[in-house]
Amino acid sequence: MSESPAGVALADDLLEGADQIAEFLYGDPKKRRKVYHIFSETKSNNKAPLFRMGSIICGRRSTLMKWISDQEKMAMNGEGRGGGATHGTAT
Repeated sequence: MSESPAGVALADDLLEGADQIAEFLYGDPKKRRKVYHIFSETKSNNKAPLFRMGSIICGRRSTLMKWISDQEKMAMNGEGRGGGATHGTAT
């Protein structure tokens, strides 16, 4: 059985398809369109760590959690989109 660097079995860490990723990120598989949006995001500092296996979008729970943590750190340091402005706030 393959294990990720954190010692978790790959099958337990892998999210397959936009529905599973949306359930993990947003708590609702119906929000899969948001997954397609973040998958197609081209800015390198906001690009979600998602990939394709064939035609299926996939992600790893552990990698997504680290990405979210990194996004939070960038926001706290005023980096990223709009120099750290919160969503919906004019700069």
